Amino acid sequence: MIENSRKYILVLNGPNLNMLGTREPEIYGSKTLENIKDDMTSHGQGLGYNIDFRQSNSEGELVDWIQQSRAKMAAIIINAGAYTHTSVALLDALQSVEIPIIEVHLSNIFSREKFRHHSYISPVANGVICGFGVNSYILALEAAHDILNV
Repeated sequence: MIENSRKYILVLNGPNLNMLGTREPEIYGSKTLENIKDDMTSHGQGLGYNIDFRQSNSEGELVDWIQQSRAKMAAIIINAGAYTHTSVALLDALQSVEIPIIEVHLSNIFSREKFRHHSYISPVANGVICGFGVNSYILALEAAHDILNV
């Protein structure tokens, strides 16, 4: 069980996720990232968590946020977007935090282009949720809650 001071879950979103709602809605749906943030905040409150929801197109900024989370957050939920398939820097940062990590994707990355089948995040994640659209985020939050309350 986590301490009260660690009732925060960091939700990180990588490059191009700020374009949700308009970018390839046939793959990613019509909800915006702001809609997902609202859903996560509401659901998180119901579970007793504050959600710190962030997005950046910058790999370095994501690394900084991961490093800062170590002493402040109970868990990380991360949709690293394209950095999932390319970033050793995110892998290294995530290895250092020693808190639960849930990898999330809106689409089923395994039914898409072959380069999307590899993730640098999966080896350090407690689990991966993909293919359930915006519900992937809620499922990731439920998974983090379950891990934290074992």
